[in-house]
Amino acid sequence: MFGAKSFSCFTAMAAALVFILLNVAMVCHGGKTSSFIRKVDRAEDMPLHSDVFAAPSGYNAPQQVHITIGDHVGRAMIVSWVTMDEPGNSLVRYWSEDSPHKKELAKGHHVTYRFFNYSSGFIHHCTLRELEFNKKYYYEIGMGHTIRQFWFMTPPEVHPDTPFTFGLIGDLGQTYDSNKTLAHYQSNPHKGQAVLFVGDLSYADNHPNHDNVRWDTWGRFVERNNAYEPWIWATGNHELDYAPELGETEPFKPFRHRYHVPYKASGSTEPFWYSVKIASAHIIVLASYSAYGKYTPQYEWLEAELKKVDRSKTPWLIVLVHSPWYNSNTYHYMEGETMRVAFESWFVKYKVDVVFAGHVHAYERSVSATNCPLSTDDMHLI
Repeated sequence: MFGAKSFSCFTAMAAALVFILLNVAMVCHGGKTSSFIRKVDRAEDMPLHSDVFAAPSGYNAPQQVHITIGDHVGRAMIVSWVTMDEPGNSLVRYWSEDSPHKKELAKGHHVTYRFFNYSSGFIHHCTLRELEFNKKYYYEIGMGHTIRQFWFMTPPEVHPDTPFTFGLIGDLGQTYDSNKTLAHYQSNPHKGQAVLFVGDLSYADNHPNHDNVRWDTWGRFVERNNAYEPWIWATGNHELDYAPELGETEPFKPFRHRYHVPYKASGSTEPFWYSVKIASAHIIVLASYSAYGKYTPQYEWLEAELKKVDRSKTPWLIVLVHSPWYNSNTYHYMEGETMRVAFESWFVKYKVDVVFAGHVHAYERSVSATNCPLSTDDMHLI
């Protein structure tokens, strides 16, 4: 829970790595601090007939429903879903809990894509705007065919003393362990009001020909939470889906079509790096697998974005990446080193409070660390 620079609760889930950066950046050897070795065996994906992958009943019923923050401050929500039988429409009917007779209608659009021998369903995206802060809204989709209803809570207004609880998930996939993780998060009475997702969603690329059916199963799998709670997306290596041997040379093709984020609201040119402000936190999302060298769009955007952070309004400055800069594992050791060298001095200068990463599939957290040495000065524990 964030508020007044107090950190009373933060839900951490599934393979997230937490690192606090405070001093001065230089080149080092990746911050290896222990001899822990992760298991080499790969977890088994649940079979396609698993009940958690079941499609909803009814003709052209909306499925894979998910939401994310739709602007820079939490007064909009992007609602996304897929219809399989026909396009239908991209309409969302919505209303606040305290005004059930005042229903609004928002119109979105739909897209489709092909990946090798796979053709997607009709992927709809619709942004609900001018919402009130800290209010429960109901929404319906599938008008004209099979209507399904969901709800969400908008975040509170941005303010330095506003508490807020985030869930933290990364590298989820669709294994039996994934199901345990999501079920545990769902059943937690103190689960977050929004999820910070640090990359690696479906792992469809682990299957022959990057079987994009596994994007559909994953969307149905996480709907039980993601239709009700906004997830803030960062991309990982399993979203790249770059497969020239299949004739697929557009990086992030499935992700880009399926998951929309409010990147333009923060002046970004791509949906892989952007920022949002929620309650007392300014959240910056970076892309470990998009260019970030000097003069690249991501580099220039981050340089400008850090200057915009107003700690009097958002005292918490949080960064999401996929590949960790410090890692005790032999797996993926030093893969984040070039990004660390590029950006760590900025994180020190602008006093980033915490960096969340995934990729390694082993939970770690650190005390203050910059350029490898650990510091006990002004230590933040999580």
